[in-house]
Amino acid sequence: MAAGLGFKTFTSGEVLTAADTNGYLMQGINVFANASARTAAITSPQEGQYSYLKDTNALEYYDGAAWVGAPVGDITAVTAGTGISGGGSSGDVTITNSMATTIDAKGDLIAGTADNAFARLTVGNNGETLVADSSTSTGLRYQSNFAAGKNAIINGAFNVWQRGTSFTANSAQYTVDRWRISASAYPTTGTWSQQTFTPGTAPASGYEAQYFWRYAITTVGSSTDWYFGQRIEDVRTFAGQTATFSFWAKADTTRTIAVGYNQNFGSGGSGTVSGSVGTTYSLTTSWQRFSATVSLPSISGKTVGTSSYLEVFFQQNSALANGYTVDIWGVQLEAGSVATAFQTATGTLQGELAACQRYYVRWGGLNVYQNFGQGYADQTTTAIIQVPLPVTMRVVPTSIDFSTLNLSTGGTNTTVTNCTLLGGNSSNQIACAYATVASGLTTNRPYGLTANNSFGGYIGFSAEL
Repeated sequence: MAAGLGFKTFTSGEVLTAADTNGYLMQGINVFANASARTAAITSPQEGQYSYLKDTNALEYYDGAAWVGAPVGDITAVTAGTGISGGGSSGDVTITNSMATTIDAKGDLIAGTADNAFARLTVGNNGETLVADSSTSTGLRYQSNFAAGKNAIINGAFNVWQRGTSFTANSAQYTVDRWRISASAYPTTGTWSQQTFTPGTAPASGYEAQYFWRYAITTVGSSTDWYFGQRIEDVRTFAGQTATFSFWAKADTTRTIAVGYNQNFGSGGSGTVSGSVGTTYSLTTSWQRFSATVSLPSISGKTVGTSSYLEVFFQQNSALANGYTVDIWGVQLEAGSVATAFQTATGTLQGELAACQRYYVRWGGLNVYQNFGQGYADQTTTAIIQVPLPVTMRVVPTSIDFSTLNLSTGGTNTTVTNCTLLGGNSSNQIACAYATVASGLTTNRPYGLTANNSFGGYIGFSAEL
């Protein structure tokens, strides 16, 4: 059989030569019903000639000695390797990805366990992070996210109590640091207090908390509500974002509380925007974690004044009674739609104390004559005292509180009867107190402000929102 000549377009009237026939027309594939029909039709096959047999659907060519199957590729078999099953050497071949069949749920991962070996790593819980751990079979594990800085609530674990540990429920006031409580009417007898966890009984796995906050009513009187919340500096906090609020709580019996928020735009700013966080929360006698996602409004078009804040608060507007008790711990506000593992705002006890002292500082309780600051007498009954502040406060302190003080010089102690804040002489790093005594000071003589022979002597400065 002659070698093919390729492709040619014949023109009208052109003579079809023998060479054209052999070079062009004889290069096609002849179709036969079976091999017998082919043998009868092609008595002298030429090397390189192709034919197609309909009974076996076979494409064959003549190799100069016999009709043989036309080559269709160089794969003679499919053999399953690591992570694959199935295979074969003829016909349709099916292979299965064994890794895919190992996965059972959304989020599952396939991880190596040894050379050419793997296993399924079950998806973790919402908010958990994946870390390397050579002690596990896969070398990986999920763990709770304890990253510091995610929680916008300062002192959410109630570790810092600079003002005291028990408060009479009779007026709006700060109790545990950064937390303010108020009511439209107060109980006849009630307390807000620090409570201590029995070791090993804190509600959060992996977090051994020390204290929680309690509201206990002995005699309810005319009280019907309460509001317990924290003002988070800067109304821009999570504005226009989705945030998740979470906390642990329990009560003396089944009680229902709610959570709300206020976007306060500060002095000279736009009006307050308020809303709720979730619906209501049903407390039982056992610790439970509650969470809700809230879309905080955008502040686009608003005017932000000075001392703006985002306030998040607990509230109860009914069902107060004698014996009423509510316990709260582990409060967290974070970006996103998932309540992750609880973590304090700073991640350390010292960090939480310093964060609290940005808003309130109290010196005292270390010894009976603890020295708070130094100054001089400007008159026989008053002295100007500078008191160093441990951190830079939010603003120059706006108020002062004190108890059991005296002015001391050269071994002479004089009881302080009043102490006011000299705001014009103060900064947010050094506060200036104006101490008053009955008499006996020497003008221009230096004096120290100390506790008056009592561990209960203290002086405090507030820059709260």
